[in-house]
Amino acid sequence: MTEHKVYQINNIMATCLLNGSYNLVTRETGKKIREVVEGMLEKEPDGAIVVLDLEGIGIIDYSCADEIMAKLITRLNSGEYGDKYIILKVSNPTQKENIEVALERKKLAALSFGGDNSYQVLGILNTYLMDTLTHILEKGKISARGLADLMNLEINTSSTRLLNLYKLHLVSRTEELLEERGRQFVYESILPG
Repeated sequence: MTEHKVYQINNIMATCLLNGSYNLVTRETGKKIREVVEGMLEKEPDGAIVVLDLEGIGIIDYSCADEIMAKLITRLNSGEYGDKYIILKVSNPTQKENIEVALERKKLAALSFGGDNSYQVLGILNTYLMDTLTHILEKGKISARGLADLMNLEINTSSTRLLNLYKLHLVSRTEELLEERGRQFVYESILPG
């Protein structure tokens, strides 16, 4: 598994917001933070897993959550950043709620974990993809054949589910060669071990 690169949002705030604030409020503030994060993401190699850590931040209002998180996830899913992944580290329930609303309104989903390392999907993810993601996160990694066997699905159904999670950047994907001269994709959890 790829090592996680942690972006401390409070450190980014300290360098680009000269007012000393630890609150993420207003769309303009969000735009400044997002642009710095985007610049950092561009320098990361394909396959990078970036954790946006919100520890040490006070308030994050809806407009700022929309400007930072929803736009980053939208652009990530459209392929603007390449084959990279973003996870949110959010412990504050109010921050989590505002980020979730911003993601829900755009029908997006992002993986989040808190101080206790338990994960949660923020935003919107349909039930069958959530069930599939849960299996991947529990097992660590799985192939389409493995998922089909585990969930009693047709292979094309399990392949489609896995591909959809990969396109949403909620799991990573690698290709493995099989002994019987074939190959398969294996989908892996992006959460920290």
